[in-house]
Amino acid sequence: MAGKKHPVLIALVIFAVIAILLGSMMAVIIKMTSSSTNLSFSDKIGVIPINGPITDPQAIISHLIKFKKDKSIKAIILRINSPGGAVGPTQEIYLEVRRTIQNKKVIASIAGIAASGGYYIASAANKIVANPGSITGSIGVIMKFIHIENILDKIGIKFEVFKSGEFKDMGSPHRKPSEREKEIINTLIQDIQKQFVDAVADGRGLPVKKILKIADGRIFSGERAKELGLVDVLGNFQDAVELAKNMPDITGEPRLVYPKKSKLPF
Repeated sequence: MAGKKHPVLIALVIFAVIAILLGSMMAVIIKMTSSSTNLSFSDKIGVIPINGPITDPQAIISHLIKFKKDKSIKAIILRINSPGGAVGPTQEIYLEVRRTIQNKKVIASIAGIAASGGYYIASAANKIVANPGSITGSIGVIMKFIHIENILDKIGIKFEVFKSGEFKDMGSPHRKPSEREKEIINTLIQDIQKQFVDAVADGRGLPVKKILKIADGRIFSGERAKELGLVDVLGNFQDAVELAKNMPDITGEPRLVYPKKSKLPF
């Protein structure tokens, strides 16, 4: 009989050890869950970096949409350090910022430079903060074409082009543009320039006439830009954070949230 009791006792001991381990794990999980819950209820400020030439808007737009939908994020800071970029991608980001400010405050914080397309995006925000020595402005459009016909002639290379229309190969590097092509390109530039000026005037709440006076491609320091009404506050990134913290929807000490870096496939 005594020998038969040992397996039962062993089983009871095993069950007791398992129960203790499970209880300890549950306690840890509950503690972690409660702490993470407290964090999730604290106010946050989303920070979206915009660095370098603007070529692909998708990541920035995705971050804007995600932060806009996150109820715990009360304001968004665009940390811009960009010399500009392509027109289409810049306009896509500008439009998404304009949609975002209908639900949440957006502050543009200019680091070293936010020129051309960089400023285009900044002008869509509720407020713009720049360092006194930041480089900004450059409201204008530029198109460049390279011509190598002289080099090709020297080495005996000639192009023969077949096209469906007169202007299909406009901008080709192996020949100079015709006068008619120059007119078309200049018309295109003026059209895009008007879109740029209108967007800045709308974003900044300034008369179009005022923007036109300085929309000749020139750059400004942050200090001069503030005098012209292109910037609201002189200061660094921390000043932009303080400005966001004073927004009506934020209480207490918010924490900064950055977009998660996407992992590239192998």
